[in-house]
Amino acid sequence: MPFGMDNPALWRDTIVALRFFSRLPLPPLPGEADPHGLPDFTRLIRVVPLAGLVLGGLAGAVLILASALWPPIVAALVCVGAAIVMTGAFHEDGLADTADSFGGMTVERRLDIMKDSRIGTFGAAALIIGLGLRVAAIGALVTSVGAGRTALVLAASGALSRAAALGVQVRLPPARVEGAAYATGQPREDDWFKALLLAGGIFLLAIPAGGVFGTVMGLVVTGGVVTLAIRFARSHVGGQTGDLTGATQQVIEIATLLTLLAAAAP
Repeated sequence: MPFGMDNPALWRDTIVALRFFSRLPLPPLPGEADPHGLPDFTRLIRVVPLAGLVLGGLAGAVLILASALWPPIVAALVCVGAAIVMTGAFHEDGLADTADSFGGMTVERRLDIMKDSRIGTFGAAALIIGLGLRVAAIGALVTSVGAGRTALVLAASGALSRAAALGVQVRLPPARVEGAAYATGQPREDDWFKALLLAGGIFLLAIPAGGVFGTVMGLVVTGGVVTLAIRFARSHVGGQTGDLTGATQQVIEIATLLTLLAAAAP
């Protein structure tokens, strides 16, 4: 089907993707057999940037409201907290599990650690650093360019980070024949490129905050992170997992925020 804004299937797939990536109270769609089942990313990959745009945009809306009441750092903390509530710490969990897997000496042990629901020292440290960097970067951006432009950055990075992170799933086979990464299927590379083009277009929303140079550098940094993430996943566990994809999303989002902040700084 054509990729048009008037395409009903496009919006239907976007709602399905939002249900997977978030805890938003979305009602079942007409004719939907299992609203809470794992989606087929071989089909949904095209709408991942739109789902990321919605989630990032909602976080940006919270930031604008919070900035009218509190100082930038407090508003940033409220914004990040709201984003975590909306997604159920979906990607943050992947970051923590991936960090904890550094304690494993073999591939089998690393995969076992990723499956463990408990958070270890590495995972806790990664969460503290990751959340701290996001809050600090968002707060500094509000101070530098204002809440409205920072909200556009959150929408832009929400789309780009989620679409780009799927490169780990596209380029690598599942590390184990179970779990979400295996069950959701391996998207095709050409479909991923189409999603990246859409995400890149959405990322232009960051220009008012970071300028053309900062926005282009954000795209370049994203490409570098994805390349390194693929190499890391291959050497670390011999393939991809949902946790590795989630961790990649977090690193991309943090990296783009810091890049745009550096470009926006006087």
